[in-house]
Amino acid sequence: MRFLLLCLSLLVATPALAVQPDEMLSDPALEARAREISQVLRCPVCQGETIDESNAPISRDLRLYLRERLVAGDSDTEALDAVVDRFGEYVLFEPRARGINWVLYLAGPVMALLALLVAWRFIGSRRRGEPDEEALDPEESARLDRLMRD
Repeated sequence: MRFLLLCLSLLVATPALAVQPDEMLSDPALEARAREISQVLRCPVCQGETIDESNAPISRDLRLYLRERLVAGDSDTEALDAVVDRFGEYVLFEPRARGINWVLYLAGPVMALLALLVAWRFIGSRRRGEPDEEALDPEESARLDRLMRD
């Protein structure tokens, strides 16, 4: 039971272990801002983790650079823009809605609308009882009946 509790506590504390004590800012307000901004930045190596959660060296560099910008007096937006300018937009968990990124934001809704349209047309054609394209004409039906009897 104790082992299970230890494992669970380590699992919960994992994100806190990524930020090293020497990285933390002495000003609690700046550190809180850095942590908040870090939640929207992706580790370029781990891809599924924020830079706060990742132990990768590049994440450490990102955390340090972000804190440098905040200490220099940048606002949250300016610090985030500086990180994106330096490391690329790939570090954002949610790409900005501009330029080619609009494709990302619009692709889902457009595909959902297309799927609904196709489903609506398919169900509508079934309800109207439209004949199948391969339905037999009367002559072919009579011939088939003769073949089946023989």
